[in-house]
Amino acid sequence: MIEQLNDLLPQTQCGQCSFKGCRPYAEAILSGEADINQCPPSGDEGIAKIAAFLNVPAKPLNTQFGVHKPKSVAVIDEASCIGCVKCIAACPVDAILGSSKMLHTVIASECTGCELCIAPCPVDCISMQVLENLQLAPTNLHAKKRYENRIARKEKEAFEKAEKLRLQKERLRNIS
Repeated sequence: MIEQLNDLLPQTQCGQCSFKGCRPYAEAILSGEADINQCPPSGDEGIAKIAAFLNVPAKPLNTQFGVHKPKSVAVIDEASCIGCVKCIAACPVDAILGSSKMLHTVIASECTGCELCIAPCPVDCISMQVLENLQLAPTNLHAKKRYENRIARKEKEAFEKAEKLRLQKERLRNIS
């Protein structure tokens, strides 16, 4: 049931609902920890789908969590970008390309419009642009897969780093 409810959410992973992603929000709804109207990206249409799925009355978006906005994508002002990589680390779907001290760019077709890249940018070179053609927005399923792939990659990187440190410590003990 959690997966079905999660699939109804927009998969922006924005955290506006006060949870760290769409799946934790779905879990909180099912456990009674959260209400069905805390997701601004879902808007009234998404809230109605959640309500129908749970067989409960729909209710308007709780604006304490934000307001519904049109689908948007992040755009980086390339002339101002200093290549700090803070936006890359913040993006939950790996929609930003670049490397340290190099120009960054947003892959518009992968961007969920979560706005998480804006706050960490020290030079305010990221803005949101409303999508004129909604066909260019990633589907919820595609965004979910990108998010899950990022999580798996981060877990693998953490494991590999820990393993490398463990082997280094082991070698140092064998030297002594």
